Amino acid sequence: GVSHVLTLALQELSLLCKRDVNGVGMLYDLLRSRWLQALLKIYECLQHYLGKRPAPVTLQARALSREVVELLREAPQSGEVKELRRLLRSPHFKAALLSAHDTVAQKDFEPTLPPLPDNIPENEEAMRIVCLVKNNQPLGATIKRHEITGDITVARVIHGGLADRSGLLYAGDKLVEVNGVPVEGLEPEQVINIL
Repeated sequence: GVSHVLTLALQELSLLCKRDVNGVGMLYDLLRSRWLQALLKIYECLQHYLGKRPAPVTLQARALSREVVELLREAPQSGEVKELRRLLRSPHFKAALLSAHDTVAQKDFEPTLPPLPDNIPENEEAMRIVCLVKNNQPLGATIKRHEITGDITVARVIHGGLADRSGLLYAGDKLVEVNGVPVEGLEPEQVINIL
């Protein structure tokens, strides 16, 4: 692993360190430092975890659950079978747990963006498509109407807010569309309601 490579590098550097060739002593001390050794151990542990992370057995847990419920309907009706059928048919189990499982298993949690149009003129200004997913948190930016052009623009990006942390929105950016709704001709208050 990385620790083994570092140990070999330290052995090589120790030979050069005695001659102090081009600041090798400083590099040797850096590579020998306890904090770097600890970071490398953490890195190796993370790499090990990523290599062995669990994978879903099925991508369609909801469908499998329905199939099991149908099979249990034909089985002899003991108390355990009735309890299992009741659990598998409960809305909390089906809607929350199994839907969440299938979404994660299918890696279907990223929003999809529409394709870029093919007919963009050469002299068209550069346009960025920005996708920010808000989870009951404010955007962290204010908008205003440009005095001359009438465009809706980002007036300010609030430090530490979602827009700032994403690094995707900047003061002065023109908003063309929000959540698929064109904003041309809308008032800033209307655009805020769409956000």
